[in-house]
Amino acid sequence: MTVLQQPVKEAKADDLKVRVYRTRGEMGAAAGSDVAAKIKELLRTKPVIRMIFAAAPSQNETLDALASDPDIDWSRIVAFHMDEYLGLPAGAPQAFARYLQGRLFDRVKPGRVHLIDSANGSEAECSRYAALLAEGPIDIVCLGIGENGHIAFNDPPVADFDDLLLVKPVELDEACRRQQVNDGCFPDIDAVPTHALTLTVPALLSGAHLYCVVPGPTKREAVARTLSEPVATACPSTILRNHPDCTLYVDLDSYGEAER
Repeated sequence: MTVLQQPVKEAKADDLKVRVYRTRGEMGAAAGSDVAAKIKELLRTKPVIRMIFAAAPSQNETLDALASDPDIDWSRIVAFHMDEYLGLPAGAPQAFARYLQGRLFDRVKPGRVHLIDSANGSEAECSRYAALLAEGPIDIVCLGIGENGHIAFNDPPVADFDDLLLVKPVELDEACRRQQVNDGCFPDIDAVPTHALTLTVPALLSGAHLYCVVPGPTKREAVARTLSEPVATACPSTILRNHPDCTLYVDLDSYGEAER
């Protein structure tokens, strides 16, 4: 049995709980363990729970920890993902649906998996996916933060904390597209799609319990801004400080000095 390491630092920024771990591996294992514990707790009183998952390399360790837990009854989980590129060829390895299928869904077999169909017309797909999301409350959201502070694909130019939509088409900010190259998902920025479908900020914040996992040195500025800047769409992730139950998991690379 894996022995989980304790955080080297715990803090709060408004309502946002912050846990700092020595390494990325310790961070991901701790986040996965906490999500698993919440799943089991909720399933003791609810017949089904509904979860939203981010698809990004930053989530690898957390999703691996979830997939490795033998005591989660995935048959009682309805799974969603939070964004998808537009314009990728069929079967492209960069598709977020494909990432989540390989990293988690094919391994644990949730009772239902609702994938965003980027081949559908944008307006029709946004309506279809929003209707699925609205069928019941969202219990858990597993998310990350982008280098420009985005959550899902709510980049600063398009983020709206009061959005009336649950899902919408967006044009991706250049900083967001460069991150996809930095993450090794695309060879260069010209290969990165310019548009996507994304769950909106209110859709993400509707989740009862949020677990935000943000490792690595390329996220250090975004983490610092999340914790210190005014809550505003200039850094969309600052809104997480207003959520009643959100935990931010970082490693020393993304947090910087533990004495911050």
